Amino acid sequence: MTKGLKINTPPLNVFEQMAADEIMCDNKPEKFILRFYNWKEKGITFGYSQRHNFVTDAARNENKQNFPMTRRPTGGGIVYHETDLTFSFIFHLPGEFFKPVETYRRVHNAINSQYAEAGKDLNLLEKKESNYDINNPIMDCFQKPVDMDILCEGKKALGGALRKFGDYMLYQASLQMAEVRENSDFHKDIIAKALSKEFNISWIDENLKDTHLETLEKLAQSKYLTDEWNKRI
Repeated sequence: MTKGLKINTPPLNVFEQMAADEIMCDNKPEKFILRFYNWKEKGITFGYSQRHNFVTDAARNENKQNFPMTRRPTGGGIVYHETDLTFSFIFHLPGEFFKPVETYRRVHNAINSQYAEAGKDLNLLEKKESNYDINNPIMDCFQKPVDMDILCEGKKALGGALRKFGDYMLYQASLQMAEVRENSDFHKDIIAKALSKEFNISWIDENLKDTHLETLEKLAQSKYLTDEWNKRI
């Protein structure tokens, strides 16, 4: 089996969460890295290609305009991080073109199968749906399931967003089910086992290094907090 890291971090805000994923993509201490977000406070992330003014309007309509908000390096739509279990998975995928549907199918099939093994009845949406429209002011990831999302009782439960960095893929995901944070150990175990089986990974727990924490704080300030990044379109 291939060694993989499960990275632990102290509580981070939304800007620091994005910076942590970018730092892991840049440093790549192992070919497989799994990180469950440890949230300091509520926040909003939105897709790399979404229009900032539409996102702020949507947040205002949900009475969440005061939530800290930043643009993700990955695609997809708006995600409100209040009660969700958020995680990222960085994995080695050399020499392949960016194939999001195939990647989602592989990752979500593995997770869905592991939930089934644990007795949790979820469904993988395999009916082709329209992709997110960046000019649609709604663009809420969890209001409109798309192809390869995981559903729970007909509602979207797991969605992810992707970006390819050279020979590595960054997958950022949000799991939204009842009491998912309260039962986080159960769900974290499911996800870790699913990815371990699918990619033949042996997980090792490791804390984020102090040098990485210092770097992510600087990156959060210099990039993910800035208008230059968040209002780029």
